Amino acid sequence: MAESKISRTYYEPLIDGVEGLPGELRLFHAAPLVMRAPHWHAQVEVNFIVKGWAHYKMSGHEVTFAAGDLALFWGGLPHWLDDASDDLVYAGGHLPLVHFFRLRLPSAMQARLMQGATLLTHATDSSDPVNFARWNSYARSGDAMKASVAVDEMLLRIERIRFEPYALLPEATEVRENGEFDQHASPVVVRICEYIAENFREDIDSIDIAVAADVHPKYAMNVFKKSTGMTLNDYVNLMRLSYAQAQLMQDDTNVLQVAMDSGFGSLSAFNKSFRKVAGMSPSDFRREVRCRPRLSSQSQSAADARVN
Repeated sequence: MAESKISRTYYEPLIDGVEGLPGELRLFHAAPLVMRAPHWHAQVEVNFIVKGWAHYKMSGHEVTFAAGDLALFWGGLPHWLDDASDDLVYAGGHLPLVHFFRLRLPSAMQARLMQGATLLTHATDSSDPVNFARWNSYARSGDAMKASVAVDEMLLRIERIRFEPYALLPEATEVRENGEFDQHASPVVVRICEYIAENFREDIDSIDIAVAADVHPKYAMNVFKKSTGMTLNDYVNLMRLSYAQAQLMQDDTNVLQVAMDSGFGSLSAFNKSFRKVAGMSPSDFRREVRCRPRLSSQSQSAADARVN
């Protein structure tokens, strides 16, 4: 592994970035910036390595992706792109859970990803670099039909992973999936995720969520926990924390205002939830990031396309 370059410009979350918009599906095709520290966001991340290599520190394991690799991991757990080749180019997307649980993937695969595993497959071909570039171009075109086609095609590409060998890391055993897509639980999880994505900054609870999903509260809690490994409250808090993370980067905000704007009912609840994910208080996080070098606008412009 090559040493990181001291002169590098580092990635920082922005208010309109993936962290601050946890309910949106975003596509990208970029030369990414190495991170100074872990971050998190409430979407499943899709990485296709077009060129070079990338090294991530995940929750509980480390992994290197090389050119031609296709990977998925749950961004809700802190992860850190801590080193990469100078020529790294990657493509992919950030999938809110409402999209992820619409995928016809085996429920066991989905559960492992939500628990922190990294899915990695080498079963790609020469069409993938072309397709990922086109999907990103369509998403950035301003044409709603093109954007919709790009998303649909990428989601179908992800579903195709189940038919080829892949590994769920940190276990290195390569598998071929025979599991079944859970046609009963998944629509409920999708309705739950839709409601939370639209209302996470409001004062909502499990009863509100269950009513919106048209199921009994106990069933809503059980099916969501089984599918994601999280309680409903865990996921609502994660959406709020992802939003708050980007808010804390702004110079004109204070921690109490961020807590209220993100949907937390009190500063103490915000501090407790933030420390659980970040390992530090919101004040310490803001103090640390403000001491880091800021990105130039040219460096930041290379990354995301938003799909509404």
